Amino acid sequence: MAPTFKLQGHFVLICLLALRGESRYLELREAVDHDPFAHLGGGASPKRELEGEPLYRRALRCVDMLSLQGQFTFTADRPQLHCATFFIAEPEEFITIYYDLVSIDCQRGDILQVFDGWILKGEKFPSSQDHPLPTTERYIDFCESGLSRRSIRSSQNVAMIFFRIHEPGNGFTITMKTDPNLFPCNIISQTPNGKFTLVVPHLHRNCSFSIIYPVAIKISDLTLGHLNGLQLKKSSAGCGGIGDFVELLGGTGLDPSKMLLLADLCYPLHGPAQMKVGCDHTVVRMVSSGKHINRVTFEYRQLEPYELENPNGNSIQEFCLSTL
Repeated sequence: MAPTFKLQGHFVLICLLALRGESRYLELREAVDHDPFAHLGGGASPKRELEGEPLYRRALRCVDMLSLQGQFTFTADRPQLHCATFFIAEPEEFITIYYDLVSIDCQRGDILQVFDGWILKGEKFPSSQDHPLPTTERYIDFCESGLSRRSIRSSQNVAMIFFRIHEPGNGFTITMKTDPNLFPCNIISQTPNGKFTLVVPHLHRNCSFSIIYPVAIKISDLTLGHLNGLQLKKSSAGCGGIGDFVELLGGTGLDPSKMLLLADLCYPLHGPAQMKVGCDHTVVRMVSSGKHINRVTFEYRQLEPYELENPNGNSIQEFCLSTL
């Protein structure tokens, strides 16, 4: 299991910047302003790795956010006991983390762990209900596996590492790469605005699309296999007794299982379904029985400040507004 980290205020600041859409901007700006390959003439693009071109490289901070492929090195200049790096890729990508070089002292209590997903303030994404692995199997501890497992691939577009290093001069080098994910499931959006289609083809699993902003969201298309059955009758009890449905959730934390159910959909749409949600975190979650091919298409945009300040005038559902 992960150690108990007492992350400081700068951790919260970096994460908020990253989660509010700054991560890619910060990475790109740093890559342009401090291009380590500028001396090659023209520089190497940090956005992609072309055949024959070197990867983007930079040093890791104790608390960091990475959204670009590259090679990253952390070297302790003093004891660093509460460190974490958050990785985020495009929605349609897996993340693979490679150990290139590791110099830590496990006997002294150093730690280097990869987690399949994100943890923030004790909450996990994806939730335990939605991830294909038990929670204990989502942690990969270098001090237990060593270099016998040099690469670790995530189950979605986010992953993270925890590390604790006591001795100055010790550290590690890792490489982050991404691979296509044909049927992405459990996604954190990098951007406050966008459009996405979530498809679950004959698989018994739950998939969540997480937007860490207050948003206006419009569900424009919903295809659930059981909708082809004419015997289905609408129930006043909601969608809980039906094996395939879509939920709209809102909350302030990271874990969808701890959020408030704002709406559920398990019947044909007669026009787009729209809602403005004033929560810090909005999730579209699809629950699938595995018997059908299910699909939901939705658009989202970040709410403007005036929309949050005047909820009644803009017909915002007053969920989570008191926490903003």
